[in-house]
Amino acid sequence: MFQIIEYIKFLLKSTNQHGVHSPFVYELVTKCFYDKTKHEVYSNLSDYRTSLLKNKQQIEITDFGAGSRVFKSNLRAINSMAKTSGSTLKRAQLLYRIIRYFKPQHTLELGTSLGIATQAMALGHSKNHVVSIEGCPNISDFTEQQLNNFNIKNITLKTGEFDNVLIELQDTKHDLVFFDGNHNKEATLKYFNVEVDKAHNDSVFIFDDIHWSKDMVEAWEIIKIHPKVTVSIDTFFLGLVFFRKEQVKENFVVRL
Repeated sequence: MFQIIEYIKFLLKSTNQHGVHSPFVYELVTKCFYDKTKHEVYSNLSDYRTSLLKNKQQIEITDFGAGSRVFKSNLRAINSMAKTSGSTLKRAQLLYRIIRYFKPQHTLELGTSLGIATQAMALGHSKNHVVSIEGCPNISDFTEQQLNNFNIKNITLKTGEFDNVLIELQDTKHDLVFFDGNHNKEATLKYFNVEVDKAHNDSVFIFDDIHWSKDMVEAWEIIKIHPKVTVSIDTFFLGLVFFRKEQVKENFVVRL
């Protein structure tokens, strides 16, 4: 019910490219968000997700995040996880287009899960090295094998709690960070604050499920007003923030 109400509010506030007066955001919306090209890579994204949906293997989950609204047991089937917890094909395609558009060379993903988004970001730009962190060792082992099966080479998968792995990466700057784990306010803000100090002018931060709960909405509102953030885009499912000093501070709500 919360998400339904949030989506109605989103629709009332949102616009398409015609309501966007920033040239930077207008170009992003028209050339990336609304790109209708049937990219060849889409078949790879579809094959990857389909293979997960057909996989009935069960694995035991260690969950360090906000938990699941669907699963009551820690023993979960891969196909059920792919159906309920993994990125949708449409969202994977969008992530692919975002990477293709911005061409980052160093990407960090917090929350690998089954690697649907990870694969999309790796395929978006051949020179993009994706470091992805997964807290659950069993998921990490499975996903590493899955990515190898699909011959994805530009990914380094790290296993462990985010806090511990981020200490290892404290001297590494990232062009793009995808926050897709620990869907709660405290953790989201904590990891944002770790990475925002290392953000450069052209960095892109993407937050998954910003309307997932009241907690996440509050986190998103705090992130938007951070002094280093100049532009934010709310697409309902994903929130994007930018640090471009040449931009006037502005928040956009865009329908996909």
